[in-house]
Amino acid sequence: FQSFQNVGKEKNFVFLSKKIEPSSVLETAPLFDGLKKELAWNKFSGPTFTESYCWPPVAWGRDVVAISHQGNDPLLYIPPVLTLLQESDYQALPNMSGVSLILCPGWRKAQLVFDLLKTYKKGCRRLHPVLVILGQNKGAASQTEIRGCEVVVTTPYNLLRLLEHNTGLLCRLCQLVLDEVEVLFSDTSEQVFTILDCYKKATAQAQGNQPHQIIAVGTQWNKHITSLIKEFMNDPHIVITVIEEAAIFGNVQQVVQRCMNSNRTAELLKILDFTQRSLQKVLVFTDSVTEVEMIHKALKSNSVVSLKKHKESKCNAVCVLERWRKMHSSGIPAVLVLTDDCLQSLGITEATCVIHFSFPSPAAFGQRLQSISDNFCTGMKDSAVHQEPTKAKSVILLTEHSSCHAPGILPYLKRAEAEIPEELYDLTARVQESEEDKKFSRPLCASLKTFGICRNRTECPDRHQINLSTDMAQNIADEMIETPERVAILPLFIVHATNYFGRIVKKQKDQYTVLAKEMNDYFKVAGHRISVNTVEKSVFYGLREGAICHRVQVVETPAKDEENLYKVTIKYVDEGRTSQVNSDQLLHLPAKFQSLPPQAVEIVVCRVKPIDNEVEWNPKVTDYINHKIKGKLHHAKVVHTLGKTVWVDPMVGVTHLPTMKIWINEYNIRSEILSMGLGTDNPEHVGEIQKLCRQVLDHAESLEHFTKEDTAGLEEASCAQDPLMQEDSAESCNSPMFLDVFFLDDVVQTKEKEDSTVHQQKGCHPPIKWFQDDVSVTLKVQILRAADSKCEFSREKVAFSAYSEGKLYVADLELYQSVIAEKSTCVVKDTEAVILLVKEKKGAWGKLLKNKNIHVSLDFEHWEGSEDERPFTTG
Repeated sequence: FQSFQNVGKEKNFVFLSKKIEPSSVLETAPLFDGLKKELAWNKFSGPTFTESYCWPPVAWGRDVVAISHQGNDPLLYIPPVLTLLQESDYQALPNMSGVSLILCPGWRKAQLVFDLLKTYKKGCRRLHPVLVILGQNKGAASQTEIRGCEVVVTTPYNLLRLLEHNTGLLCRLCQLVLDEVEVLFSDTSEQVFTILDCYKKATAQAQGNQPHQIIAVGTQWNKHITSLIKEFMNDPHIVITVIEEAAIFGNVQQVVQRCMNSNRTAELLKILDFTQRSLQKVLVFTDSVTEVEMIHKALKSNSVVSLKKHKESKCNAVCVLERWRKMHSSGIPAVLVLTDDCLQSLGITEATCVIHFSFPSPAAFGQRLQSISDNFCTGMKDSAVHQEPTKAKSVILLTEHSSCHAPGILPYLKRAEAEIPEELYDLTARVQESEEDKKFSRPLCASLKTFGICRNRTECPDRHQINLSTDMAQNIADEMIETPERVAILPLFIVHATNYFGRIVKKQKDQYTVLAKEMNDYFKVAGHRISVNTVEKSVFYGLREGAICHRVQVVETPAKDEENLYKVTIKYVDEGRTSQVNSDQLLHLPAKFQSLPPQAVEIVVCRVKPIDNEVEWNPKVTDYINHKIKGKLHHAKVVHTLGKTVWVDPMVGVTHLPTMKIWINEYNIRSEILSMGLGTDNPEHVGEIQKLCRQVLDHAESLEHFTKEDTAGLEEASCAQDPLMQEDSAESCNSPMFLDVFFLDDVVQTKEKEDSTVHQQKGCHPPIKWFQDDVSVTLKVQILRAADSKCEFSREKVAFSAYSEGKLYVADLELYQSVIAEKSTCVVKDTEAVILLVKEKKGAWGKLLKNKNIHVSLDFEHWEGSEDERPFTTG
């Protein structure tokens, strides 16, 4: 194999399983002329070093594995794949044959590949690419038409759905491309191997002389690539341009040796005593001139032949290299001690052992491994019978001072299947904790808020813990959320399907509505529209957009230049969106319009996430939700607040019928997303947010508004709730079966307050949750260790009473429809009483009670199944 090749002016590393003459110039690259013109037209600057080695074997129709720092770039394979499809062998295939399948790790990458194919297909004959992104809805796969297309771009999950209805696709397959192969294998290994097995069987059964090719590209070696090569590829070309990844394929033995920092020299001598017996060519790397001198002196005093090289050495690189090689050829084991900056000038590639006296940074680690690249094994790592013996070894000295680069090296050592001491895990954890502390002033991670989890905390720039000073200082004012079980929300800016910015609208007199009218009236007067001469960051200004005036805050200003006009970045403080405007559009905002705090809050809909373990929503879902909810009033239950963020579950769209003084629930946002087939249940979401907020809850009860709002006791808290929070309105938030109606006239509200007072006199009303099926209704009365309980049933009424911890609890419920009293039962448990009501007539009830009761609400968990089955009925 080749270790080095000169391509252009730079000398780069490349590890090849077979000799390849690189195509370093576009004009001579193995691509058809039309594609070369298209690449040149799009100002393509390549081929890059890796592309110069990848393109030829792909264009020859060979199986290829390519690992490179640019391994996530689709142009590693798209040009030669398109070239192959234009060749006569492929053009001669029947119309139903000759498909290329590109498998991507997620919808976003699949979209990028598809867009590139559309860009470069212009110079191709008979090329019709198709992007397949399916939901989980039945019938979606059967409606997908792929006849007549030559390139299918999709993901593993979507392909398996497609294969259920199009089993013949793999029989037509000529090329299978695995894009970002390490991500495919780490996230979806089971699905990928299922596809590979099906492809292998289809290939074996295929008739005729149809070509078959597998191409895998990525940035890192993955252990599953070994199985891919052995079981599914035919004598592939392996191209690796990352030294440390080639070391894993080349079976370099990685050893982590623990020792105290003060004892490193003694540990080094022990290692050298072992290596010298086998006449290994040893390099000892360190990062300082002082340590080179110290090690060199220690080795000489212990009768170890040693040479040294650092930037202050009198002897030049050529001289040191000649002496080191001459000694080894004479059978004298000489150790070369050097600093990292000398390796390039020496150009050593034939060493058999490197010892990292100073713990390496990721960049230095790869450079050091390059010095043993001639001894990388070329055989597969687990070819059990005649495995090529390990020739190269890398020994890392791990001390208590090694924490700086530990997180960068640990993932690599795991992939290299090295034996890792517990101390390295501990050092890494401490460094990551320290790095997390440095993010304390950053915003809270968006993925954590939206889905309850962040997939890659080490790479994420935002924080993953609560900052009490920031989050509490920004906490939403209590008056903004008077009744958290039923708040009115106006989403104005849609970030994605479950994350919005908008306003919480007060039920009685909304302060912002008053302010907005006053501002609009004020700025209608031309003399009041005073442009700002000097724009300052963080200052509030006015901005007119047509007839509407907004309050905005400047978040970013460009560097000052000679021009008077310039673009500034502003935030609409009452809507949450940002944009850029000319500086002269900003108007002086009187103080009276600045007294009301910014009204924009961030809204997160809970318990739903993208399918297929995707990290972000497909634009189809976001576009649909944006069109459906933007600027429309919604009702929601708040389950958490933190800073300017509220988590809601559920959130429903509502319509007001003013003539009847009623609101009608039209749809549930979560149900709408689920019904599209591109979202799935996320039951851990709320729990993760609760865990995140636990430290804040210890300091402020106000973050969970649906718990006690004062210290007078549970019964007073429940009796003091807003009468707008009615039993049937809570039910309908999550129910797909019926429209919800609740009244807003003063007479009804007054009667509810009177009823609440009566309950207080007779006894405290226990909280009750209910759910139903076609045959029965189940009520769960939340009461601890009930004593002297009584439950009386009649055709249209159920009355429950019991004592708990010295207090009397009474629930006298007049039912919406009739039940069979003789068959109804009540079972008292330690934490609740369960009442089962058998319906007189089968079917769904529109609500539970004839009269509204603020202490009775729907048991959302038990309504979950029916909610997921079908969306909200539209009124």
